[in-house]
Amino acid sequence: MREIDAKLIEGTVKELCINANCHLPSDVRSCIISARDKENWAGAKGILDRIEENFVIADENNVPICQDTGVACVFLTIGQDVSVKGGSIADAVNEGVRQGYTQGYLRKSVVGDPIRRVNTGDNTPAMIYYDIVPGDTFEITVAPKGFGSENMSKIQMLKPSDGLEGVKRFIIRCVEEAGPNPCPPIMVGVGIGGTFDKCAYLAKRALLRDAGVKNSDPFYAALEDELLEEINALGIGPQGLGGRTTALKVSIEAMPTHIAGLPVAVNINCHVARHASARL
Repeated sequence: MREIDAKLIEGTVKELCINANCHLPSDVRSCIISARDKENWAGAKGILDRIEENFVIADENNVPICQDTGVACVFLTIGQDVSVKGGSIADAVNEGVRQGYTQGYLRKSVVGDPIRRVNTGDNTPAMIYYDIVPGDTFEITVAPKGFGSENMSKIQMLKPSDGLEGVKRFIIRCVEEAGPNPCPPIMVGVGIGGTFDKCAYLAKRALLRDAGVKNSDPFYAALEDELLEEINALGIGPQGLGGRTTALKVSIEAMPTHIAGLPVAVNINCHVARHASARL
């Protein structure tokens, strides 16, 4: 049995919160630069130039890429042969978020109750997702999620008879209705199958996949390409002002479901698709 100190988890989460908010992952940067090179309208190309300038300044000065430093979504992959000592995992994660958002001068955006809406003052609690796997690994990914894009996300319990065409219509409609609100160009995470809640989790998890990696199933890989082409044909463009680049990537995750169901979830992320990971 491998032991990990809760303090190590705490310190790692703190650093990941700061790094994720200030340094855009290289795969997302490459997508933005590639999209700019493909744009044939000066207006869209100019917006993508400003987006690149923004993430370069943030990187060089260690300041947030976006003023909405988001809810801290923390994904944990924990080996079943790991034991955490010195405190609970959830407490360590939340303390790491508190320290990261305070010491990193990141905006605190979490309210303690959805109706009474009093700010917690330290961006806790984090949204924590646990995945238990064989072995003694312990991996942490922090993915801050702003709500300009989160608010544009949707889930639909389709009927099996709606089929593939119904799934595609729903996904395209979600992006079309979102329009400029999620700060395009966007990343589109799609979950298909499971249950109501599991489907939404799949859509959010899909956003963590490297932008250069397609679904391992050729059927879904082809569907990702098809949807990306159709979304970009909408002409919403960077910041909603027109152009060829409405989305940078469509990522789909699917899993088994009930014979009577066809759940589909769309989780939209803005072009500031932040995530940072560490293995303890």
